[in-house]
Amino acid sequence: MATQQQRTPAIDVLIAGGGYVGLCTALALKQGAPSLAIAVVDPAPAGSGARDGRASAIAAAAKRMLGTLGIWDKIVDTSQPIHEMIVTDSRLRDAVRPVFLTFSGSVDDGEPFAHMVPNGALVGALSEACRDAGVELITGDSVADFVTRASAVEAKLGSGRTISARLLVAADGARSRLRDLAGIRTVGWDYGQSGIVTTVQHERPHHGRAEEHFLPAGPFAILPLPGNRSSLVWSERSEHAERLVAADEFTFQLELERRFGHHLGPIEAIGPRRAYPIGLKLARSFIAPRVALVGDAAHAIHPIAGQGLNLGFKDAAALAETVVDAARLGLDPGTLDILERYERWRRFDTVQMGIVTDGLTRLFSNDNPALRILRDVGLGLVDRLPRLKDSFIGAASNVGQAGPRLLRGEAI
Repeated sequence: MATQQQRTPAIDVLIAGGGYVGLCTALALKQGAPSLAIAVVDPAPAGSGARDGRASAIAAAAKRMLGTLGIWDKIVDTSQPIHEMIVTDSRLRDAVRPVFLTFSGSVDDGEPFAHMVPNGALVGALSEACRDAGVELITGDSVADFVTRASAVEAKLGSGRTISARLLVAADGARSRLRDLAGIRTVGWDYGQSGIVTTVQHERPHHGRAEEHFLPAGPFAILPLPGNRSSLVWSERSEHAERLVAADEFTFQLELERRFGHHLGPIEAIGPRRAYPIGLKLARSFIAPRVALVGDAAHAIHPIAGQGLNLGFKDAAALAETVVDAARLGLDPGTLDILERYERWRRFDTVQMGIVTDGLTRLFSNDNPALRILRDVGLGLVDRLPRLKDSFIGAASNVGQAGPRLLRGEAI
C-alpha cells in the first residue's frame, strides 16, 4: 500500500497509455477545458514513441481534428497525401492483375481523403503539445491496479505511486490490462492471419497512389510515403508470416517481389519487418464505473479497411467532447450517466465497422471460384457507379458524418 507521501493531489482524468490515441485524448481534453488536471501514464521511456519508424493512414476527418488541435501544421511536411487508390483481386501466379476498382482520393474541395503520416512525427508532436498545454506525462511507468471509490478511482502505478482521479481512461492497447481489471469482457476471434509491416524503397514515383491487392492469403496494401518509398501492410497466414519475418534477406525479397510486382521498378525493403496477429476483438462495454475505454482497448479490427487508428481518433474526439461538456456544467465526468453518452456515441459505429471488416475479410481472403466471381462483379459495378464510389470515399474519410465537433474541424 502506498504511503500518504506517495499520493498526489486528486486530478480529473488519468489516461493509461501514451500512444497517439491516449495523447490525443489528453490534448483534446486540456484544450477544451484548461482547468481540468490531466495526466498520462505510459510504460515506454520518454521519447521512445517519437522514434517509431512506422507510418499510419490518417483519414480526412482525423486530419481536421489534428489541425484544430494545432498538430497538423507540425507534421504536414512529413506526410504524404493519398491522391488515388486502386483495388485488384488476383492470385500470386497471375501474370496480370486487373484493376477492378479505382478511387479518386479527394473529398471536399480536392482535400485528400487520407494522408500517410510517420508514427514518430505524430507521437512526438502530440507529446510536445501535451507538455506545453500542461498535461503531466509520466513515462516508464504503468497503472498496475486500481480501486473504484464513490467519487474517484485510486490508481496504483507500478512504481508504487498512487493517483486519485475522477476518471480513468484505458488507452493501453488490444491486450488492455485495465479492461480486464474493470471486468469488461470482449467478443471476437482470430483470423489465422498476421500482418507484416515494413517500408519499401522503389525506383519510380508512386504519385500518391495507394494499392490494395486482394490475394488468397489476405490483402497486400501498398501505401505511399514521401519520396520513392511505400509502407506495406501485408496479410499472410500466421505460420507463413512468421517464416517470412524470420527469413534471410534474399528469401524475403523474392516473396516481396512476387506480391509487389515491378510497376515501380526495382524495390528494396529498407525498414525493419514485424508481424502481428490479426483478429477481431470488441469490448462488450466501452465503460465501467469511472472507467472509459478508447482505441484498441475498446476495439481491434482487421486492417483491410485501414480504419483501426481512425476509430481510435473518433473515440478520443467523442470522449473529450463528452467530458468537456460535463465539466462546463459542473458535472462529475466519471459518473456512469455521463460516460453512457460516450458509449452510445461510439459503440454502434465501432460494431458496424467490425462487421464490415469481418465480412470483407471472409469474402476476399480465400480462393473460392464462386466467391471470386461474385466479388469481382461487385467491384466492377461499384467502379461504374460514381455516386456509390463517392459514398465509399466519404466513409473512408469519415467526412460529412454526424459526430464529434473535432472531427468536423471545430473546437470543442
